[in-house]
Amino acid sequence: MKQLHLLILLLGVFCPLMSGAQESKPARPLAPVPMGVKAYRDLLYVPNGTARQTLDLYVPAEGAGPWPVIVWVHGGGWQNGSKEQCLPLRAGFVDKGYAVASLNYRLSGDAVFPAQIEDCKAAIRWLRARAAEYRLDGAHFAAWGGSAGGHLVALLGTSGDVKEFDRGENLDQSSRVQVVCDFFGPSDLAVMVGTPGYERHALADSPESKLIGGIPTQIPEKAAAASPVTYVSPDDPPFLIVHGEKDPVVPADQSVRLQAALEKAGVKSQLIVIPGAKHGGPEFSTPSIQKTIAELFEQQLKLVKAN
Repeated sequence: MKQLHLLILLLGVFCPLMSGAQESKPARPLAPVPMGVKAYRDLLYVPNGTARQTLDLYVPAEGAGPWPVIVWVHGGGWQNGSKEQCLPLRAGFVDKGYAVASLNYRLSGDAVFPAQIEDCKAAIRWLRARAAEYRLDGAHFAAWGGSAGGHLVALLGTSGDVKEFDRGENLDQSSRVQVVCDFFGPSDLAVMVGTPGYERHALADSPESKLIGGIPTQIPEKAAAASPVTYVSPDDPPFLIVHGEKDPVVPADQSVRLQAALEKAGVKSQLIVIPGAKHGGPEFSTPSIQKTIAELFEQQLKLVKAN
């Protein structure tokens, strides 16, 4: 039954990066909280912020902690989507002894880049500042997201040493993460919009153009500033990158390029290109993929702590 719930979620959680997508949609109903999970909803991680600057935190109902944290960043072309559909929660990671934080962030209709990564980093700093209150392990954070969320978690991973993205409160806390799971996120915007078959992403109304405030090929410096590959360095955390071979929205070459950059920098990284898979779907919820993710998080967030 849990596998069925996960499959349904995967089919709906990754909103495509399609031109012409609506910038706002009716809020999804709150997902039920599984047994054994304590939920803290709509926590404001920016003082006097908006509903787009809130997070939901899920922790084990029993046990003393502190629990390593998995931060989930939703997709939706940076122009829609919601924290309500939280894949790590539905995949049972709280049962495995993790806290899970699901983020909202400002969408491109509210503010252009770098607002989105600034919000993600602000949320991580906020969580670390309140680690004792919620019994979190502030030294061990994972970032996991799909599509636009995959782009943002990859950027969290590669820009840990980029202070320009740290804005607002809790600046005494780190916004670095210790491991990244990137499901089919864009990694190099300028290259992506010029990839044969994906030229629609270079239109003025494309999600990428809305994100950075202009067509990526016409403002290459902004496209580079929003691209995870720009910031790859040897001190980046381990990555797991998963992409569908036949993805019609984000070309698999985007993940190949990110993997190559990480390897060149000496960063531990694994790329899985799923034959025949598209932009999300059941291929991403197979026991093999889920086992790989669980083992990576165990190694980087739990076993490392024990050593």
